Amino acid sequence: MSTTDRSSSWRRRAEERLSDAGYRRGGARTVLLDLLDEQRCARTVLEMEDDLRASDRAVGRASIYRVLDELEQLHLVQRIEVGQGIARYERIAPDHHHHHLVCQRCGAVVPFTDEGLEQAIHRLSDGAGFEVTGHDVVLHGACAACREAAATGA
Repeated sequence: MSTTDRSSSWRRRAEERLSDAGYRRGGARTVLLDLLDEQRCARTVLEMEDDLRASDRAVGRASIYRVLDELEQLHLVQRIEVGQGIARYERIAPDHHHHHLVCQRCGAVVPFTDEGLEQAIHRLSDGAGFEVTGHDVVLHGACAACREAAATGA
């Protein structure tokens, strides 16, 4: 089965937008689209680079940044600032919307969804006469393991 036969709607939309924007299919771009299509939560460039190297699909870090920048400009990927100068990237897809809890001690990232939060965002934007075209909420704090370690002095 070819990649096109088993690709997601996000992948097909990404390929179409890249083509419409004049980007040719290329090795790094194709490999990164594969990786992003498989991931379910935001990843750092270093994590992506490690995943690709482990699967024998190594792509240089500069190429990863370049492709992510292209995808971000085309509104296919969002960059999420998680603090301490660290950014994570994830695909933007209607069936893939969530927010993030970020532990400021160990760096753990936990995705979450909350219908009440989504409704509050829509109420706020409607009340302000503002059309929200996208959003991401990042909550910073300490995960349970780090809180426990701090409490026990570990």
